[in-house]
Amino acid sequence: MGWSRGSIAMVAAVATIGIAGAAAGEGADTPALQLEAKIPLTDVRGRIDHMAVDLARQRLFVAALGRDSLAVVDLKAQRLDRLISGLREPQGIGYEPTTDMVYVADAGDGSRLFKGADLSPAGSIELGSDADNVRVDSKAGRIFVGHGDGALALLDAATHKSVGSVALKAHPESFQLDANTDRIFVNVPNADSIDVVDRISGKRIASWPTANRSANFAMALDQAHQRVLVAFRRPAELGVFSAADGSPVASVRTCNDIDDVFVDSKRDRIYISCGEGFVDVLAAEGSSYRSIGRVATAVGARTSLFLPELDRLLLAVPARFTTAAAIWVFRPSP
Repeated sequence: MGWSRGSIAMVAAVATIGIAGAAAGEGADTPALQLEAKIPLTDVRGRIDHMAVDLARQRLFVAALGRDSLAVVDLKAQRLDRLISGLREPQGIGYEPTTDMVYVADAGDGSRLFKGADLSPAGSIELGSDADNVRVDSKAGRIFVGHGDGALALLDAATHKSVGSVALKAHPESFQLDANTDRIFVNVPNADSIDVVDRISGKRIASWPTANRSANFAMALDQAHQRVLVAFRRPAELGVFSAADGSPVASVRTCNDIDDVFVDSKRDRIYISCGEGFVDVLAAEGSSYRSIGRVATAVGARTSLFLPELDRLLLAVPARFTTAAAIWVFRPSP
């Protein structure tokens, strides 16, 4: 893909986090992911949930759920910048660059807003219980938040108000906005389904069965191949579905306790982070994917974020026994 001056500058800055060597000099046996840094999350305890990034300022936002806080990490300086406390079970995070606003989905009371410049409080939006995943559609000026017993809330990025809601069969987990259409694909594990929503009408237009698989929490879209990738925990496998009609395409066994899956379109790869203590790396092959590596991490480290603009995979590692809480930074190879 093409590189802007801003993207090059950001990659150069993050490269100060101890890059092990240039890809051109690496051999064929080089791991698909190489650990290049561990950024300590001092005073962060308990479960860590989802993450988002402010690329312009090189800040990573981490839902420190176990600490009821928002952790702000300075990627360039490789340090924890601050902890914003007083939240109620933060789970999902979204950053909207046009309005420079951070959205934090609190399971306890809805969505909190923080101004991007200084992270001062900018209000809240009551969504009821179990506000979870957040997705940002900057082009349409909309923020989507999964919450409650089965709903997607539609928030207006300009007014910071709720402007609609989509009813689902049960509580939504990961959901993804299709860049090529107006569809939203939603994991609804308690209903053993994958729901399809029209984001213009706000209506559910289809529901795909999960075919004797359950606990479908993580999801990603492989836009290049027009596939919906759904990660199941029971059994531990990646289900591949046609984005056109939901027909099953393939399935691939994976590590256990999956919580995040991402597509690296530059390399035609998939990264899957698992609480079992691994990141699985898959490569596209025909209509399916094959394993090209399993990277050992830490037990409980199941939340990740792939940043194609920086060409880095970030893994949230919670404090556990002798392991300190940290963000582990991986560089894909080659």
